[in-house]
Formats: sequence, C-alpha cells, structure tokens
Amino acid sequence: MTARRGPRPLPAHLSLALNRALVTMAAIPSAPGSTPWSGSWPGFAPRSAAGRAEHARILRELGASAEAGGFAAAVWQRLAREDAALLRGIMAYRGHPWRREMPDPPALWSEGPARLLDYGGAGPVALFVPSLVNRATVLDLMPEHSMLRWLSGQGVRVLLLDWGAPGAAERGFTLTDWIAGRLERALEAAAAATGGPVSLVGYCMGGLLALAAALRTPARVRGLALLATPWDFHAGESAPRARAAAGLLPGLEPLLSATGTLPVDLLQLLFAGLDPFGIARKFRAFGRLDPTSPRAAHFVALEDWLNDGIPLPAPVARECLGGWYGANTPAAGTWRVAGAVVEPRAWRGPSFLAIPRGDRIVPPESARALAERLPDATVLDVPAGHIGMAAGMKAEAVLWRPLRNWLASAVRPSS
Repeated sequence: MTARRGPRPLPAHLSLALNRALVTMAAIPSAPGSTPWSGSWPGFAPRSAAGRAEHARILRELGASAEAGGFAAAVWQRLAREDAALLRGIMAYRGHPWRREMPDPPALWSEGPARLLDYGGAGPVALFVPSLVNRATVLDLMPEHSMLRWLSGQGVRVLLLDWGAPGAAERGFTLTDWIAGRLERALEAAAAATGGPVSLVGYCMGGLLALAAALRTPARVRGLALLATPWDFHAGESAPRARAAAGLLPGLEPLLSATGTLPVDLLQLLFAGLDPFGIARKFRAFGRLDPTSPRAAHFVALEDWLNDGIPLPAPVARECLGGWYGANTPAAGTWRVAGAVVEPRAWRGPSFLAIPRGDRIVPPESARALAERLPDATVLDVPAGHIGMAAGMKAEAVLWRPLRNWLASAVRPSS
C-alpha cells in the first residue's frame, strides 16, 4: 500500500501551525498587571461594555484568569490541544485504508497523455472538460459518489476528456495549443463517435477552455454548461488577491524556465493561501470522525484527489497568472485563442451556469460576470463551495440533478 504524501506540501502546513502558536504567544503581554487586550484590535474596545463582555466571554471559554499569566497559560494549552488534534487528523488520514480502485472506462480517442473516456449511457451526449491543474477524477470520485457514473445512469451519454499529466511535448503548450489543438480534436472525435453535436460541460478552468472551443467550433456544440467558471478575475474584492498572484510570476520565472512547469506543491500553496488555516480546521475535524464512516471515506477520497495534482505547463502558468489574474484579460476583452478574442456574447446556443455561493477559488461575482455576457443563460445558484458543488455529500441534490435536467432540454436553435 503506497503511503500518502498529503496534505501537500506537508512541511508548509506544519510550519504554519507552529508559527501561528509562536505569533499568538508573542502577542500576549507578560508584564505583571498588564492586560492582554489591545484597543487597536478591529472591532474590539476593552473599555466599552461590549469589549468587557467579550473579554469575559473569551476568558470563560479558555478557563483562564484575568491575569496576563493565567490568560497566556490558557491560550498555550488551547493551541497545544489544537495542534495535537491537527497531527492526529493528519495521521488518521495518512493511515486510512480507503484507496481508489475504480477501473477507467474505455477510451474512444487518445493523443499524448489525453484520453476521451466513454462512461456510456443513453441520451443526449455531454463531454466534460476538467481543469488542467487537477485530475479529472473529482468528477468520478468513488463508486457510490461519482457525478459521471450517476449521470450515465440517468439518461445522459457521458464522455470525459482526461488531460493526463503533461509530458515533454505538453510542457511547451500554450492555452491555444490546448484549446485549438487537443480539445478541438477530442470534440471532433466525440461528435464523430456519437453521431452529432455534443454539450460541452466545463468545470472551473475547464469552463474557460470549453467556452473558447464552443465559440471556435459551434457546429459541434449543442449546449454549453459552465460549472464554477471564472470570468472577471477582478470582480468584487478579488482584484488585490488576483494582482498578488500575478506579482509572484517574476519570482517563479527561474523555476518555470528550469522545469517547464509550475510544480504541484507550489500550486497547492497558492490555493492554500485563499484560506491559510482551513487545512488545519478540516484535519482537526477529520480526526474526530469515525474512521469507518462513509463521511470519513469521502473525506479521504477528496483529499487523495487534491494531493494528486498535475503540474501546469510553464506557458499556461504565465498566461493564467499574468494574463487572467494580472491583466484580467477575459473581462477586459483581450484574451485571445489562436488570435481571436474569446467573446461570450457571440455564443448562440443554450448555456447553463452553476455558481456556488461559498466558492473561495472562483468568487461568485467572477462567475456572474460571465453569466451576464452569455445570451439567455440558465443560472443555478448552488448552496455549496467550489469542490462540494461537484463532489460533496450533497452534490447530487444541488448540482447533478439540475444539470441532468438541463442537458435533457438543451437544444441548439436552428440558424
């Protein structure tokens, strides 16, 4: 049995927990008679009635005295308990017996590491296009919880473009190479194998790729479904975070040039930065679960997927960080594929957009900006997060069923 490596990168997550404890303890005054509260803390005024009440509440929760020493000791004990729970959760995950052993369905087409997998089913054809930075298995997570296998049994002919891991050739690919090359050839193979146009279903980054391909080859596309797909990378409060991501590019350039990719561990760090303490919270919670429960197995399946990422080819990393995040090229109308601007308003077929409310990776405002540009789009407000929408415990109710219903009804108007 292969040992798990996650959560990746493990040293970074452990260091973050240690630094949290050190910074917290350093912030507590130790002088006799001093108070461990600062009026400069946002929303906290110790001399006000509300501040004194909050002070008392926190002391009760910690089981601490009002003296600085008693408070510091209680905080230290709380931090030690939380860090111990984090380690227990990580060890429980790494030692869990669940392993993904589902066989892949047959391939209708392949090119390099990419394969067009046929999940079968009778009904309208849907070709799923995942992101380039994660394995496609999030859509086929486990035997009892697979969006693709569920849809194939619910009146949909399901195909999946599994990009595979980039080899030597793919490390030089731009977004145009992926879209106007490999994706379009997979789409051509799908249409030929099934006897007509198909609905393209893109997830996250895959939604942008699917949109561009649909605009380039509309005769092969019956409908366009975009799940948690970004468009305006500076929408709402996203601009500072997006520009900060773009600002990392010069420092990453030596690594991109040397390896030809943005490695998985760096990608994981970028995603973890959206909620730095979220990893610790979820592993502490996992450590409290019954390891034999379906919820524990589901957690392990998702974590295995998250930790089995795919390196991003260097040209795509530059285009995404510098173009999408830095210059906001999609919303600015300057993102081009094979020389042509990707313009959603030019799409004339039916479209479906699923926008998760709790999405930290693609803020809802970013996805809504795309919905506003697609004529007559069907928009689904999903009470879930970015990953939970597609593979969470409630995914069947909040996304799979509405998507199945839309795929059954999507008919491209005659020109």
